[in-house]
Amino acid sequence: MGYRVAVVGATGAVGREMLQTLSERNFPADKVHALASSKSVGRELSYGEDVTLTVESLDKFDFANADIALFSAGGDISKAFAPKASEAGCLVIDNSSAYRMDEDVPLIVPEVNPDAIMDVLRSNGGRNI
Repeated sequence: MGYRVAVVGATGAVGREMLQTLSERNFPADKVHALASSKSVGRELSYGEDVTLTVESLDKFDFANADIALFSAGGDISKAFAPKASEAGCLVIDNSSAYRMDEDVPLIVPEVNPDAIMDVLRSNGGRNI
């Protein structure tokens, strides 16, 4: 069983790199949603060498259809949509600075505190991600 992953900001440089990295590392994803603003809807993005994703509207996306949401679209977008994703049950991983100083949001840097992810997973219903 793989995960359903939403990449927010998929058309930007970091979003495209996230898609590339997920593919290269064979992340166990059953479904990957490439999300961006309405002006990018319908655009096609590569996911690895053999898969093409069609960009979906971030504004209309139902985060109940994703297990993990990777955000890289800037702080304002994260502040507007990360709470919606979290409330829908997604594990949100935000690459912006929007929540960096928020005491209720753990800051995890794999090279600094890799064990901290276990605390997040335990508080996220024990899901193994």
